[in-house]
Amino acid sequence: MNELLIKNGLIIDGTGQSRFKADLLIKNDRIFEIGMINQDGFNNILDAKGKIVSPGFIDTHSHSDLGILLDPYIEPKIRQGITTEVLGQDGISMAPLPLEYTKPWRKNLSGLNGDSDKLNWDWETTEGYLNLLEESGIGPNVSYLVPHGNIRMEAMGLDDRAATKDELKKMRQITRRSLEAGAVGLSTGLLYTPCAYANTEELIEMCKVVAEYDKVFVIHQRSEADAIIESIKEVIKIGKRSGVRVHFSHFKICGKKNWEKIDKVEELLDYAKDEGIKISFDQYPYIIGSTMFGAILPSWVHNGGTEKLLNRLESSKLRTKIINDIKEGIPGWDNFIDFAGLDGIYITSVKNDKNKDCVGKNLLEIAEMKGKDPYNAAFDLIYEEENAVGIRINYGKEDQVARLMQRPEQNVCTDGLLAGKPHPRVYGTYPRVLGKYVREEGLLSLEEAIHKMTLKPAEIFNLNNRGVLQKGKKADIVIFDSEKIKNKATFENPMQYPEGIETVIINGRPVIHQEKRSELITGEVIRR
Repeated sequence: MNELLIKNGLIIDGTGQSRFKADLLIKNDRIFEIGMINQDGFNNILDAKGKIVSPGFIDTHSHSDLGILLDPYIEPKIRQGITTEVLGQDGISMAPLPLEYTKPWRKNLSGLNGDSDKLNWDWETTEGYLNLLEESGIGPNVSYLVPHGNIRMEAMGLDDRAATKDELKKMRQITRRSLEAGAVGLSTGLLYTPCAYANTEELIEMCKVVAEYDKVFVIHQRSEADAIIESIKEVIKIGKRSGVRVHFSHFKICGKKNWEKIDKVEELLDYAKDEGIKISFDQYPYIIGSTMFGAILPSWVHNGGTEKLLNRLESSKLRTKIINDIKEGIPGWDNFIDFAGLDGIYITSVKNDKNKDCVGKNLLEIAEMKGKDPYNAAFDLIYEEENAVGIRINYGKEDQVARLMQRPEQNVCTDGLLAGKPHPRVYGTYPRVLGKYVREEGLLSLEEAIHKMTLKPAEIFNLNNRGVLQKGKKADIVIFDSEKIKNKATFENPMQYPEGIETVIINGRPVIHQEKRSELITGEVIRR
């Protein structure tokens, strides 16, 4: 029997209630007892005197979908206290994936989750992907959202058009099949193709199936910039018409000219609550975001998949149209270059060595280095890398990050892309909240912050055995020094582990102890 006694810790149990001093006994993968426990007869004792003992953190927006199959430990996440990740985000992920679409889909996905020839890419369904995760072994626990884009691709391909009645019926069937296989909800990313081609009615019909299972609809909404008000109203309509629980991904307001909309945004969140719609959102604690470089292109450029996108970039006439659309704008489309500027978009990852000198540089710097105008320098990079390029984007305002962090709907996430020179949120999100916003600024109490990292996300995603320190629950635990916990990752040097996290326990087994990594792979696939 695996048995571990944690003595003398300050327990913050995840409920939001005040900390208390107690011991905690683990047997196998469960919490067996919490209280004052006589240590006689126990051989495996961990002294947590002066340290916080909390539930393991739950990352509700993860992009480890491919990476966890290549390196199951996902050390940057575990090192910051994350014990559970929610995969399948933004409507584009690993499954379902019919074999006929494997090649174009790998290219479509590569800028977000990466690509690898080490896998056979033959799992086809959500059930097949989850089985592969279980067979491979995983470091953190994971759950999976079935992605709208994958569903749409299986039902009707990658074209920019409305679904027929029969295709919509098939999408509902695929959604149901994936939920039955264990998916904890449905995701969409209305910035990304083919999700962006869906109308509101399509989303409502799919969400009616999700609501039958009391699962969550996770949405990268259609606009986080100029059309954010209309976008939130669309999401509210989906929630009201379908009855589904709604969770906004990486909630924020992009671009200086849109920051004044914060009051109206909050009014809409309050209105949704008054209407009885269950709404929540996650947020990472930075004013700089990260995504795939192809997102700078209008959605029509992506029509039909990456191969057709690359073909369009071969046309000087179409390049001129793309530049005009970027400069003039398209109603309802989030124009990254408009709200971030050419000097506010930085390359974080490429797949080919010949372009590695672009990593860490913004679009103006790359243009100067290549001797081209910034638009064509960007298009050439996308073309040469076959769209497998990651970026970070300047978009936000610090006081709005703080303001939204205090909303009752909020929980913490990383939204971390693992490849290249990543966003520092991959290594430091949770320590940054606990160090900067809790200890230094007093924006939240430690108990409030832990609640937003543990039980609150567990309840949103129906992870019933996680997120709280209670007898009988799974023993996912973080032990840290609240006076020392600190994020060290920066944009200049992001690949730095935090300070102050001493022990991380997943399913009853320490995978980090005394800040040293073990080789234990103890994660579980959490199915519906």
